Amino acid sequence: MSAPDCFAQRYAQARDKFQAAAEAAGLDVHSHPHPMLGQDGEALAMDVVRDGPADARAVLLLSSACHGVEGFCGSGVQVAALGDTALRQTAHAAGVALVYIHGLNPYGFSWWRRTTQENVDLNRNFQDFSQPLPSNADYDDIAHLLVPASWPPSPAVQQAVAEFIARRGPAAWQTAVSGGQYHHPEGLFYGGQNPTWSQQTLRQVLRDQGQRCDRLGWIDFHTGLGPSGVGERIFACRDDPAALARAQSWWGGPDRNRVTSIYDGSSTSAPLKGLMWTAVDQECPQAEYTGIALEYGTLPITEMLDALRADQWAENHPEAPADQRAAIKRRTRDAFYVDTPAWQQQVLDQGLQAVRQGVAGLSGIPA
Repeated sequence: MSAPDCFAQRYAQARDKFQAAAEAAGLDVHSHPHPMLGQDGEALAMDVVRDGPADARAVLLLSSACHGVEGFCGSGVQVAALGDTALRQTAHAAGVALVYIHGLNPYGFSWWRRTTQENVDLNRNFQDFSQPLPSNADYDDIAHLLVPASWPPSPAVQQAVAEFIARRGPAAWQTAVSGGQYHHPEGLFYGGQNPTWSQQTLRQVLRDQGQRCDRLGWIDFHTGLGPSGVGERIFACRDDPAALARAQSWWGGPDRNRVTSIYDGSSTSAPLKGLMWTAVDQECPQAEYTGIALEYGTLPITEMLDALRADQWAENHPEAPADQRAAIKRRTRDAFYVDTPAWQQQVLDQGLQAVRQGVAGLSGIPA
């Protein structure tokens, strides 16, 4: 299957391609309907396909659209994997069930937003909400600069941002902005005050698909950080040396250093709070868990963050002119999905390689 055949222009098209690929593979789609409609009035859902027996001792999860608009990338890899007969046969022979979760955040996928309908970053939403939520004092200090009263930002706002970066450095700026915050519901990287629909539904999927296995792997597809088209393999488990060693063995290559980590500062990602994959330990405690986020670069980070700032401003200002809002939405999509055959092929090549490596790791057979 060629790269253009795997990728889509709208959520509904991506969902149709995913469902058609599952049908062609002779697999059932189990849909969890979302309570809202999409940008084009279409139905939304978190769709799940299992390729392998219910009692498989090893399971590899492949998920897309944790961050909504990033779903164009992950959906393309999922469609390609469903159509890869050799990959499926290898997994079957190894006793590894492949579980595809399409559209973790279907609302953001359809509406070209990174957030859920609650304006929540799903990968900051996995907190114990019965306890005091983390603070982010640096975000508090710059919240008014990140999403200013007008867009484009005034010269005074731009100067204040430049001064913060000059004083504290780009890494401190990225951490302050993206690390997660819980006190600005109309701001960026907001973790919420309650579990979102996507969080609750994903937990149900994990219980349905992951409670009977001994070994559980997970590749969650993302975009937005790093050089364009390069897939960074970011360790996606709690800070556990044994799990990191497994991830490095499976996905790290001959020198094992291709797996980066937010815990030691080697990743392009800042340290984060409320991470999605922490749910595995709670919902599938019997399983030995190993996972990565496969993060593909798109634009330089300052351009990506500015696209998110503009998108949040537009969300907060529904009275803004329609042409300005449309331009901001398109900019958001383009910040997380490079719609070219060359980028798409890079995504597929690296994504399918990571899936094969995950299957080999779970089976104990060298890739």
